[in-house]
Amino acid sequence: MSDDLQHMAQRYARREAGMSRYSLLQPDVWQLVQERQRAILQGLGERGWHDVAPLRLVEVGCGAGGNLLEFLRAGFMPAHLTGCELLPERLATAREVLPEAVQLLAGDASALGIAPASQDIVFQATVFSSLLQDETQERLAQAMWQWLKPGGAVLWYDFCMDNPRNRDVRGVPLSRVQALFPQGRLKAQRLTLAPPIARRVCRLHPSLYHLFNALPLLRSHRLVWIQKS
Repeated sequence: MSDDLQHMAQRYARREAGMSRYSLLQPDVWQLVQERQRAILQGLGERGWHDVAPLRLVEVGCGAGGNLLEFLRAGFMPAHLTGCELLPERLATAREVLPEAVQLLAGDASALGIAPASQDIVFQATVFSSLLQDETQERLAQAMWQWLKPGGAVLWYDFCMDNPRNRDVRGVPLSRVQALFPQGRLKAQRLTLAPPIARRVCRLHPSLYHLFNALPLLRSHRLVWIQKS
């Protein structure tokens, strides 16, 4: 495992103590998750994927399996889903909550034996912003691109701006996304009220999430479909 990945694992371990702030029971969290779900479902439809059952999808950094559960609810078949995770504790939790037919792989995703051109969608959510070395990002992006079938897409959801209070992550601007996937055709949109703002305003009232999120400059993440022609 590279030093960058080791450091990332240590950073995630430090965050475990504050994981309650990411609970779906928090009003800021369920609203950002629902917003992202709507955007992903819309993107699937725009690409003509109205029946997702035949599609194969792998998630890089699947954590405890929450995103894969969302894809199952959207109609993906368990046997067509794969999750990759660096942290054994999170992978063990994912194994408990996901159907046995979902394949789960441990370790550095860029070194896993996923067959080239075997996946319709490769999904990552806030993984690249946690990789602080350019070389690690580039190695992972190259592996993800190789896994894709022609006509498939990388589905990217990540920070597009830095958080000055959190040195464990760095924003990934759209120009960097394009540089990581130079052969891809990108379609991007800004999503997600910046979490520090969302937590504060939702303490006053959950409806304030939508009010503040109406200002694009306050959105901290970008959802990008990166098409492989």
